[in-house]
Amino acid sequence: MSDYPRDDYRDTRGGRGGHRGHGGHGGPRHERRGVPLSELDPTTTEASRKVIGAAIEVHRALGPGFPREVYAAALKSELDALGVKYETGKNLDVRYKDHVIGHIATDLFVEGRFLVTVAAISGPVGTADRMNLRAQLKAADFELGLVVNFGERRLKDGLVRVVNIDKIRAEKGVGMEDDFGDEGGESTHDFDR
Repeated sequence: MSDYPRDDYRDTRGGRGGHRGHGGHGGPRHERRGVPLSELDPTTTEASRKVIGAAIEVHRALGPGFPREVYAAALKSELDALGVKYETGKNLDVRYKDHVIGHIATDLFVEGRFLVTVAAISGPVGTADRMNLRAQLKAADFELGLVVNFGERRLKDGLVRVVNIDKIRAEKGVGMEDDFGDEGGESTHDFDR
């Protein structure tokens, strides 16, 4: 597995890059530099690798086409077999100016270190799924999350890491003007074992 997750978005029509902008007029593709995995807590990245391995096993056995709940149950079964600790539906406080203003629930809270969102959609993981996970990471104050979309024909096309860049910057003492990428890191297609 690469130490540098790529931070590229795929066009929602299935290709990488492509035209973006208003009315179908193209524009330059927005690329962001990835956050090196070495910048993340090694215990967290190791736990995420276990989850990815478990997801690969589930996808090999089931393939795409089942409802999200089927994949979630199979993934939990695989994590149990591996001895990976997790919680489902963990509520996280959402704070605004030191006040709890609401709660959100996670799909999987793994090893007390990172969050996993399970999906079963045909097509690439969308911006809404990424932003939802990023919001959960901020609420939990975690640096890493993973979207696992079992709906893709090849699972590696459905694996996306989402990084809470604000937390990493704060831990490393990096200012907003320093470049780890802009709004946070994501990666696809780098999950070879």
